[in-house]
Amino acid sequence: MTDETWGERLAGLEEVTLDGGLTLIVARSFRERRRGLAKMTPLPAGYGLRILKCNSIHTVGMRFALDLVWLGRNGRVVRVDHGVAPWRMKLCVRARSVVETTAGEGDAFATVLDGL
Repeated sequence: MTDETWGERLAGLEEVTLDGGLTLIVARSFRERRRGLAKMTPLPAGYGLRILKCNSIHTVGMRFALDLVWLGRNGRVVRVDHGVAPWRMKLCVRARSVVETTAGEGDAFATVLDGL
């Protein structure tokens, strides 16, 4: 298997530019949500992957820690998990989607996304 960059893996997904120079890549369909970030290098600063219809994730195969911004039905931030290490599982029952960012980026996304 060849090494794939995050840009190649997430190519074709919707990109949303947010305030503060942040970029959100949106995974909507089941196939898009399966792409994920496992076995990848960290996303560049200012990038996050929003996975819709999701209230649990795993970090099996991750090569870097994540910050997770959990969003509820109304788009409000319900929780932020910081520095989630590889090989973990996380659940947020109240969430309807999650934004995965490289560790240290979650608070910036939470501030901009809350209520969008």
